[in-house]
Amino acid sequence: MRVVITGGFGFIGTLVARELLATGTFRGRELTELVLADRFVRRDHDPIATDPRSVVVEGDLLDTLSPIFADRVDAVVHLASAVSAEAEADFDLGMTANLHSTVSLLEAARRQPGESPTLVFSSSVAVYGSDPVLPLPAVVSEATLPTPQSSYGAQKFVCEQLVADYTRKGFIDGRVARLMTVAVRPGKPNAAASGFLSGIIREPLAGIATVCPVRPELSVALASPRRTVEGLLRVAQADRGDGFGKLGGRIAVNLPALTVTVAEMLDTLRRVAGDAVADLVLVEPDPAIEAIVGSWPARFDNSRASALGLAGDASFADVVEQYREDNL
Repeated sequence: MRVVITGGFGFIGTLVARELLATGTFRGRELTELVLADRFVRRDHDPIATDPRSVVVEGDLLDTLSPIFADRVDAVVHLASAVSAEAEADFDLGMTANLHSTVSLLEAARRQPGESPTLVFSSSVAVYGSDPVLPLPAVVSEATLPTPQSSYGAQKFVCEQLVADYTRKGFIDGRVARLMTVAVRPGKPNAAASGFLSGIIREPLAGIATVCPVRPELSVALASPRRTVEGLLRVAQADRGDGFGKLGGRIAVNLPALTVTVAEMLDTLRRVAGDAVADLVLVEPDPAIEAIVGSWPARFDNSRASALGLAGDASFADVVEQYREDNL
């Protein structure tokens, strides 16, 4: 079994790689080679790169598809993308990194002779948005019409539809998992509009002051890194069909969400870390950030995810504790 992870050295890509290497299987078959494809790679002293089953491919995905598909690919977990605020600020970058790269990947998979590969596309809650003539319902499900309000969300939704159609045509076995905002992420801030949702916890716990760019009453849908990786791999490996634990249809699966307000997140930080830490967060609303994040739904019907055996995080306190266990 030869599995490719695009964005293999990103945060989620690294976690997915670690899990696959630890279990040693994918869809019940032995993992013989894990291809880690990324623009920026870590080769030295990184367990996922130095594992004898790992092959590192460095470079832009549009330039590396030929060597990736030089040998048969059994499955692809497609995580590489430009993030939300980045794609909004630079339209051409978003179109290239999110749409054109995905189309080229789909075409490479389609041209591969023999059995169709599994392709798992990492989409986003950003495909949803409240249109003036079609407001979002109070609770969103996969039956809710996506009307994205950002270039990033539009690019992700177009890719979802292409994955579904390539699957309908039998070119691939495509699966789409819509990720909630992943928090708390370790490391440096990124260019995602939702990045502050990690920053308002991560930075204060490290003794660093930070800014919250939205109103505290804003509700958001979150998922911890552990639940996100679990959801991605469950969607990737589920058998096709109807019934519990099976993946029916070609439509995307919304991964389970924990709904909290930003105020509840900050209250949790205060309870677990104390006033001095919580006071390092300064609320300074940024209309541009709030317009993007505020357009995303916060409450989801998780029925399809539940049918796959997935559950969301129990509380935001659990999410913070997970971050502390894994990173502090």
